Amino acid sequence: MNEVLVVSVRGIISFFSLLIFTRILGKQQISQMTFFDYVAGITIGSIAASLTVDVSIRAWPQFFGLFIWVALVFLLQVVAMKWRWASKYIDGEPTVVIMNGQIMETALRRTRYRVSDVLEELRLLGIFDLAQVEFAVLETKGRISVLLKSQYQPVTPKDMNIPTDYQGITTELIYDGIIVDSNLDQVHLDRKWLKEELKKQGIKDPTEVFMATLDTSGNLYVDTYKDHVTSPVDISDPIKPEKK
Repeated sequence: MNEVLVVSVRGIISFFSLLIFTRILGKQQISQMTFFDYVAGITIGSIAASLTVDVSIRAWPQFFGLFIWVALVFLLQVVAMKWRWASKYIDGEPTVVIMNGQIMETALRRTRYRVSDVLEELRLLGIFDLAQVEFAVLETKGRISVLLKSQYQPVTPKDMNIPTDYQGITTELIYDGIIVDSNLDQVHLDRKWLKEELKKQGIKDPTEVFMATLDTSGNLYVDTYKDHVTSPVDISDPIKPEKK
């Protein structure tokens, strides 16, 4: 068989196999990874790549090896969800690196995490002063969760006894010019209502709409393909210096 055809067939098989296996393993494999997820992901990807391009070896042993790795990862995920003690060994445990405003040097050394790494994570969270931090926890996925001291925490409507309304999430009614009938049914509306609302905004046909959403207060947001917005500066043209 032609080598290009072999690689093509293997590539298709490995691609869809990896897609199916990733769906089986769940979103954890594509979220921020633990060390275990990182090792498993690299190995599974390497096997899939080898299955695609290495025509000097038989395909089925490679595919079987890929299946074994995915099965083991899936099994360990089930074990980690069922037994808390097993999860500690597989995924690790969160580590407190700042407690009561004090940096825990021993914890940093044990996790091989530098103070500069902690400061960087704090800056990414918008915290530039260590004195504002009450607790900081290094999570198993390598990110830091922070609890600010009470005097530095933002004020909420509850703190000020301000009543609030339920917000919920918006519902997509039109996506890429196509009406989502199932979502319309969910909010107990129909196409006739939607088209009338669009006409009020000067839109004759739903195909003119890129996105339309409805919030829980009944407000309809519409974004059309032709946005009549004039940019103050045309970035396609170079800005010419003023003549003196």
